[in-house]
Amino acid sequence: MARHKTRTLTEVELEFMKVLWTKGEASTEDMQAALGERGRDLADGSVRKVLSILERKGYAERRRDGRGFLYKAKVQEDEAHRSLVQDLLSRAFGGSAALLVASLLDTAPVRRKDVEAIKRLIAEREREERR
Repeated sequence: MARHKTRTLTEVELEFMKVLWTKGEASTEDMQAALGERGRDLADGSVRKVLSILERKGYAERRRDGRGFLYKAKVQEDEAHRSLVQDLLSRAFGGSAALLVASLLDTAPVRRKDVEAIKRLIAEREREERR
């Protein structure tokens, strides 16, 4: 069966984007070295393929630099995070934020400071909605 193509980022694509968000701009060689430092050793052709996919999806762009290209993120990190969460919310939880949060709280240990931050965010949202 053919792999489902998604507009959101796969795990590997997200790793590539983290490098681009950190570096700002990178050649394929820079990407290969940075990913290798993170424990993901990829051949040059694989790096180019993933960068091409990121370009096609609209997450990255490239510019000519001598005989090669330099790549940079076209999408900000927070925008990509929102897109990933929206995709998960839609596909796995039928659009229910309550189910998503309940699943998170049941699945992973959530630190007290994170719970407090979530409560503050909810309170802020409620204040905004009353205006």
